[in-house]
Amino acid sequence: MNTFETSTAGLAFDRLATTYDSLFTFSVIGRSQRKVVWGRALKAFTRGSHILELNCGTGQDALFLAEAGMTVTACDASLGMIEQARYKMALEAPGATVEFLPLRTEEIDTLPQTLCFDGVFSNFSGLNCVGNLTSVAQQLSERLTSGAPLLLCFSTRYCLWEIAYFLLRGDPRKAFRRWSGMTEACLDGLKFPVYYPSIAQLRIAFAPEFRLVSTTAVGLTVPPSYVDSWVTSRPRLLKLFEAIDETVRTWPGLRALGDHMLLHLERVGP
Repeated sequence: MNTFETSTAGLAFDRLATTYDSLFTFSVIGRSQRKVVWGRALKAFTRGSHILELNCGTGQDALFLAEAGMTVTACDASLGMIEQARYKMALEAPGATVEFLPLRTEEIDTLPQTLCFDGVFSNFSGLNCVGNLTSVAQQLSERLTSGAPLLLCFSTRYCLWEIAYFLLRGDPRKAFRRWSGMTEACLDGLKFPVYYPSIAQLRIAFAPEFRLVSTTAVGLTVPPSYVDSWVTSRPRLLKLFEAIDETVRTWPGLRALGDHMLLHLERVGP
């Protein structure tokens, strides 16, 4: 494997690594949104599968998949996140069938050529930091057999909650920041581009190697994580939001309007 060089986004998340779980993973909204993704993952991936996880963060999803009977090769562009993930595994699940590797998504082809997978997983917007998804799709296609599932969770271009929240706070710039399809994020003083592709753009980017099977809204009426303190004090309201989401999350016209959308794709061909 080539010598690892982190990206600007990776460096930014290095600085958040030690607090990421408390800020998002274990927040009320973080748990609520992750529960939806995990439910879909258990349906898409089978016990005994070898899963490639991209943008694994602190390893919460990788350890869940391992507990469900899968082997996981989990990668992230942030060395800090990988260190946190390894520490978490050593503390909570020392026997887990997970290998955490520092690796940028754009460099999947640097993995050993003999390493192939039964599926691919990426949760909560890591792929929004990748400008050339067509290249990623091509690299993934070489590691997967026909019919292999991909579960990829993106931040959406149009988030109803975000628009309403920031308009009510008198901040139209933030309310519509995703609409152009690209914005510049700033984490702890480090700036990097974030992309918001539409479903149509993602379908094209992953073709012809992959076909889109389904799209599911994640966080449609359940709000984004920056509203967590408000939701935490209103547990009954959150349960109502979750019930509504469960009913309408796959409806055409709504499934791309949540905080995130979960795409289920499938490898086509040999």
